[in-house]
Amino acid sequence: MPQITAAAIMQLTLLLSALPAQYLISKWTGGSAAQRLHATKSVLKAWGEIRKSYLNLTAWIDWMSSRLPRVTFFGAEEEETPPGEPLPFEMMLNDNDFGYFAASNEVRSPRPEYVLHRVGEVIMEKNSHMVGVIVGWDAELRAPPEWIKREGYTDSELKRVQNSPHYKVLFSGPDESSLMVGYVPQSRVQLLEGFMPNIPMLQQYFTHFDGKKFVMQEWLEKIYPDD
Repeated sequence: MPQITAAAIMQLTLLLSALPAQYLISKWTGGSAAQRLHATKSVLKAWGEIRKSYLNLTAWIDWMSSRLPRVTFFGAEEEETPPGEPLPFEMMLNDNDFGYFAASNEVRSPRPEYVLHRVGEVIMEKNSHMVGVIVGWDAELRAPPEWIKREGYTDSELKRVQNSPHYKVLFSGPDESSLMVGYVPQSRVQLLEGFMPNIPMLQQYFTHFDGKKFVMQEWLEKIYPDD
């Protein structure tokens, strides 16, 4: 029995839609046969553009990739770090010997005035427009050299971000049970108030949402007493 794929169904739908489209063109445009032919060509051209963009999976993937520049996410399924691959999820999420990615248990007090955002705030990453929650911050960039190299900063960009606050942010993954973690410079952080996103593992960091931000667990508040 022949297999009916999604692509075949889509093609059949487009073919069947041609008849009512031709009828509507004749009713709406009236005029001469040449005018109707021109209108028909315009409709077919529009369908072609839709097929190449909105109905094309590759086009959607390319668009998503372009919307996620330099937001580094670390997948929980990764155990090793081959060249060019994301760093281990545990290094990003948990404490580590070097204090990378705002994972240090060092008390952040007094709070520098130039650190504009606080743990528990809901933010949007400006480049990707993804919404997440801040779970930690560093007053300046603290990341391993291989991560900085992979980010592809120019010399001038690196000089600018090195002394900029960076925030560890939890984002929702592709499905409800997955998690993404980003280390985002302050220049790409935009505060959102009054919105409570549904992100896995937030209960490990916070007790509840007070309408403006998430309230820290006691252990986290000891690290960020001024937040």
